[in-house]
Amino acid sequence: MTRCPLPPLLLLPVSSFVLLLFLPHLPPAQSQVVTTIEDIFSHSFPNFDSVDNGANFSIFNDAGISLGALLLTPDSFIGATYMRNKSGRVFYNRPFKLWQMDSSSSSGAETKQFLSFSTSFKINVFRSINGNLNTGEGMAFLLSSDLGPAPPGSHGAFLGLTNASLNGNPGNHFVAIEFDTVMQTDLGDPNDNHIGLDINGVNSTKTASDLKVQISPPGFPTNHTVWVDYDGMVPYLHVYMAIDDDPKPASAVLEAPLDLNDFLKQEFYFGFSASTGTNYELHDVLSWNLTAKMSHVGRKGLAAWKIGAIVGGVSVFVMVLVAGLWVGLKVRKRTARDATSSYSSAMVLVALKRLPGTPREFEFKDLDKATNNFDEKMKLGKGGFGEVYRGVLPGENKQVAVKRFSRGGTSAPDDFLKELTIINRLRHKNLVPLVGWCHTNSMLLLVYEYMPNGSLDHHLFDGPNSMPTTTLSWERRYNVIAGVTSALHYLHDEYDQKVVHRDLKASNIMLDANFNARLGDFGLARALESDKTSYAELEMAGVPGTMGYIAPECFLTGKATRESDIFGFGAVVLEVVCGRRPRCDIDGFLFLCDWVWKLFREGRILEAVDARLGEDYDPEDARRLLLLALACSHPISSERPKTDVTVQIISRTRAPPSVPHFKPSFVWPSFPAMAGTSSWLTAVSAVASSYEASPTRRTPHLLDGDGHVASKDLSLTS
Repeated sequence: MTRCPLPPLLLLPVSSFVLLLFLPHLPPAQSQVVTTIEDIFSHSFPNFDSVDNGANFSIFNDAGISLGALLLTPDSFIGATYMRNKSGRVFYNRPFKLWQMDSSSSSGAETKQFLSFSTSFKINVFRSINGNLNTGEGMAFLLSSDLGPAPPGSHGAFLGLTNASLNGNPGNHFVAIEFDTVMQTDLGDPNDNHIGLDINGVNSTKTASDLKVQISPPGFPTNHTVWVDYDGMVPYLHVYMAIDDDPKPASAVLEAPLDLNDFLKQEFYFGFSASTGTNYELHDVLSWNLTAKMSHVGRKGLAAWKIGAIVGGVSVFVMVLVAGLWVGLKVRKRTARDATSSYSSAMVLVALKRLPGTPREFEFKDLDKATNNFDEKMKLGKGGFGEVYRGVLPGENKQVAVKRFSRGGTSAPDDFLKELTIINRLRHKNLVPLVGWCHTNSMLLLVYEYMPNGSLDHHLFDGPNSMPTTTLSWERRYNVIAGVTSALHYLHDEYDQKVVHRDLKASNIMLDANFNARLGDFGLARALESDKTSYAELEMAGVPGTMGYIAPECFLTGKATRESDIFGFGAVVLEVVCGRRPRCDIDGFLFLCDWVWKLFREGRILEAVDARLGEDYDPEDARRLLLLALACSHPISSERPKTDVTVQIISRTRAPPSVPHFKPSFVWPSFPAMAGTSSWLTAVSAVASSYEASPTRRTPHLLDGDGHVASKDLSLTS
């Protein structure tokens, strides 16, 4: 969290404290209304853990805490049937008061304090992909005077809030903001994607249907951030909503005058509720921030104009004093930061120049000129770690690809050196060669050999940078796969440090002038020590890579391994043979692997071959590659082939692998000798943890109708 220097909220308590020193000695006034801020409560849950913070919550019905999130409705651990007609509630255990009497004034007169609050939370509502894309039913942010379970029959349209007999009963004492994904005409719902203000029932008193976002988009889950601001002094409610980490919108999506005192008892609780019906979806709360404060009216003192003058004078004095202190601290911090930055840059330069076999160091002005000031017309592509530009080195007439890093944190010397050290020492004909580097003003640029035929995806898929004039021939496709598996075998087994690439995909495979494959983009790569088998970014608690290429176990372990690289390789093979992306909508399947597995089960696997090839392909080789791809896509990591086996299969010195006709279920932990039989094996639930740069980022995984794990996260990189 970025710390804002001296936020305005800090100034008010300081000036109020100074005023309290003066006001007790002032004579009483005839009448006055002054609002001050006291009793501020704030709590943040960047994620949820049943052990670390489970005691903070009361969990009822079918809700739970698992994999870093509040699960308001159950996952598919047991099966789809268990997910239907469920409801759940989760409350923060701390009670809050809507109002209280305060007699702390100098006159002893009691004044009434009213609660205001601001809260934000990140949610993910993901619908089923078991052949039925219907939603069901929705969730709610709940304020309730009853710290208890949802009543019986609160599933379906009742969102875990009420039931048919209690709906609208004033004795319910709840107010909720519903996020409804099913249109109930009898309840007055405007559509199947709306927010509503619910008071003691699910017949919303006010709704907002033009959200600009979809609460539960079909097939592709999306995190949303919601802000709810309530001013108890006015009183008024504002609700805002945005996609994932987008900033808070300027305008509220729903707002209404609302006095909570009319509907809740004096004491109440914050929480969430949700329900499923015949159709179901996952309802997750990924993070939660809550700030509440008491404001009071009726302090008596001097006449209004005199108090105004005193307040103004003292406040100005305090603000000037604090501002002076702030400026001094800011100057000192800036000086220290500049010194640290200069020191770090110097250390990076020293370390870079000491690397063995140091590549060429470029002047920034030369690369700037080579890329025409990094002109957009020279841009070749953009990834999660930077932008790549085509350039022509001045005076050499040599084309290069210049990668300019842009990701947060890449100015860290260790990060620079880890990546460059790996790339610098790799030597293989199927890897993109590094030509040189440039480090200036804490910015890193890497210079690679230019690959005139661009990236593989441009030859396989439609898009703004695609090359549709000619279809990539079968011979070239086979050679590309052979080159990639050779490069992967080198990284995993031949290079002394056993490098895990961690981001295998078609856009990271470059094609040289002869259409030979060159594996590139090592922004995510990590070298393993000889006695290690995996790499986990513990400080990021993240899952590196791009969805569709990420092995299912990565979402549980947070680790990338050689086996997860093989999973990504399988996705690439399917891309090349089928001419489709790993995530595509085809015959009711959202993932290419599942579709190909179905064709294999039905004895029609060759129908998966790219139709643009016509009959210009080798059926035996196509079957060989498709079976290899399915073997590499095995949900159990220990069942995937090693790179030496993939090399032999592709070189036709080894028979194609044996693949089960039905895609196996994902089990964890994975034991090859005991798979499917040991009591230690646990079928993964519908929800698997997925993180980006922080542990609050989580996206669910659902078992499809055949019991298969179906990935459905957003891309973690471009």
